[in-house]
Amino acid sequence: MITAQPYTPKEIMTIMAAREIKNGDIVFSGTGISMLAAMAAKNINAPESVIFFETGAIDSLLEELPFAVADPRIMYWAASNSRLTDSFATMQNKITGEKVIAILGAAQIDINGNLNTTCIGDYFSPEIRFSGSGGGCDVASFVPRCIAFMQHEKRKFVKKLDYLTSPGQLGGSNSRREAGLRPGGVSAVVTNLGVMRFDKDSGRMYLDKFYPGITPEKILENTEFKMDVSKATQADPPTKTELKILREDCDPQRLILGR
Repeated sequence: MITAQPYTPKEIMTIMAAREIKNGDIVFSGTGISMLAAMAAKNINAPESVIFFETGAIDSLLEELPFAVADPRIMYWAASNSRLTDSFATMQNKITGEKVIAILGAAQIDINGNLNTTCIGDYFSPEIRFSGSGGGCDVASFVPRCIAFMQHEKRKFVKKLDYLTSPGQLGGSNSRREAGLRPGGVSAVVTNLGVMRFDKDSGRMYLDKFYPGITPEKILENTEFKMDVSKATQADPPTKTELKILREDCDPQRLILGR
C-alpha cells in the first residue's frame, strides 16, 4: 500500500527543479511551473540568483506570481526592461552565458535529451500541432544547463522523436560538438516520478532520483527506451519549510499549484 504524501506531484517537481538552481545562477524562465520553480529557488535556496524572461525583464521583484512572461508584473521593479534580442544576447555572452540555466517544457524527449515541441505525428500531416520552437531551439543550443519539465509517460519518453525541435546531445557521445554546438542542452529532467540526468561520456539519460513512494521499476514502465537505473537513489522529499514558502510566498493564490 502506498502512503499518501504530504505534497502534490506539482509541488515536488517544483522543489526538485528549484534545488537545481544555485546562488549566482542566471535563470531563463518561461511561464507556469518553470516560473514557479525559479521563484521558489529565489525564495528558498538561491537568493542571489537572477531571473530573466524572453520579454526582456531582468531581476524583477516578483512579489506576485505572474500569469505569463507578458504579464505586467514581470516588469515590476526590474533591474532592466529590455528586448527579446537582449535576452538571447545574455545567453550567448562569454561571461554571463556560462552562468545561465534555463527551464523548458516539451511534448517528447528521447534518451539523449533532444526535445520535441513541434508536433505529434508526421510534420506535414500531424495528429497534434504545437506552438513550435519559440526560443527553445536557441536556448538548448546556447545554454550550458537546461532543466526539462515533463510528465513521465511512454508517449513522452520515446525511442524516436516525431520531430526534433531543440537539440540535447543529438546522437550522443561527441555528436553535439561535431554539430558545432557549445556544450550544454538538457542536463536534468524533472518529472512527476523522478529526476533524470545524462552520462557525460555517452550522452544517454539515466535515472538519478526517484521520489518517495515511487520505484525505479515504475519509472521504467513509463519510459519507452531502456534507461540505466543502477545508480538511482531516493530523493529527499520537500521539507516543511520548502513547502511553506512555496505555498504561502510563491503561489498563495494556487495559480500553478492548484487547489
